[in-house]
Amino acid sequence: MKKIFILSGMLFTFSLQAQFSVTIQSPADFREQEAILYTLNGSKDIIVTKEQSKSNTWTFKYPKSYEGMMKVFFPNTNNTLSFISENKNVNIKLETENNKVKNVIYLDEANELMNSIQESSQKKELILPALSQIKEYYKDNTDFGKALIAEMGRLSGNNVINQSQHPFIYYYNTNYSKFLSNDNSKKVTQDEIINLFDKSGDMLETSSLVRPILVAYLNTGGNTNVGESVDKLINTLKVETPRGQTVLSELIDIFDIYEMPEYKNKYLSLAKNLKCTITDRLASTLKSNANVELGAVFPNYKFHSAVNTTVKSISDVKADQKVIVFWSSTCSHCENELPKLLEKYSEIKAKNIQIIGLSLDTDKESYTRKIAAFPWINDSELKGWNSSYAETYNIHATPTYFILDANNKIVSKPDHVGDVLNYLKIK
Repeated sequence: MKKIFILSGMLFTFSLQAQFSVTIQSPADFREQEAILYTLNGSKDIIVTKEQSKSNTWTFKYPKSYEGMMKVFFPNTNNTLSFISENKNVNIKLETENNKVKNVIYLDEANELMNSIQESSQKKELILPALSQIKEYYKDNTDFGKALIAEMGRLSGNNVINQSQHPFIYYYNTNYSKFLSNDNSKKVTQDEIINLFDKSGDMLETSSLVRPILVAYLNTGGNTNVGESVDKLINTLKVETPRGQTVLSELIDIFDIYEMPEYKNKYLSLAKNLKCTITDRLASTLKSNANVELGAVFPNYKFHSAVNTTVKSISDVKADQKVIVFWSSTCSHCENELPKLLEKYSEIKAKNIQIIGLSLDTDKESYTRKIAAFPWINDSELKGWNSSYAETYNIHATPTYFILDANNKIVSKPDHVGDVLNYLKIK
């Protein structure tokens, strides 16, 4: 298979003539030097470049036209900042406390407007239903009744967006309202969604709407028509096209997340057997899935700051078998399952089986408090879903388990802790 680089996840060199710039200012006590800029393709964040702080200011110069969602990640303090670009300069000021972003002040027109619309939408969803209930207890001709009616009318109103001045905001809000909003009383058809994917320009990929609208599309077809619905969509889009491959990649991930292995395997096989040029987006999906196929050698991971071990990487751990578990201290399923591993840890260790926990936590205190009870090897980058191993090992949920043999070959991918213990023959 050939591979083209539409927008590589690798860092690339910028020309001095930027199309627009992103400037972020922080207080002097915000102890962060590095910041990483991302764009978006479907639901996948694409690394653009890194910048170092200069007088508590980061300035990213973007050399191409781009309209869509962007984000900046501060790796040392684990803060993430989301915003939009309409191919114009972005200017943001941060208010921080104890090295955490406390408030974001958008200084450019596009982000100020987008933020205002988002806040109005949240109030509409949260407050309007409550006001409707309260209104039943007050007469319309009372002062309070009149105030309620006025506020409900304000919250019910739609924001008028000038498409020519704010094309991305118009695109995002129009399609969110039509395809995803709970307020939309008219049921959207599959043909309407197919038409969106078939006719929309590049802002679809950069909007963050691809995955939720695909889920909505599958729901319109019902559980009994999933394969038929997917085939109808990708046959229209053509898997030889970048749009078709983005959708195919997203669908493979969706079927993985919702534990639908029959459909995941079907469309993963379709992707593997393509003879056309493969985009970066689909190539990354193929690679992360290939990394964790049964029988594959588990890609090595160099530990970040591992506890309960002196070795430097997974491959350095010597054992007859290894249980790799991806987890988080905030995961309720992990809270139920990991204590069962702890109960059987003595028996597991007696069989020369090592447990290695890789955490998707972001809060160091929460992570440290939790691993104090776990005697096995624990490590975390404390970057949550920005952790490098989330993509490497195709992790979409916690807990996720892998069992490796002595040569680090994947011999089992259990769904639950009970499956882990059964495979290890521990009762």
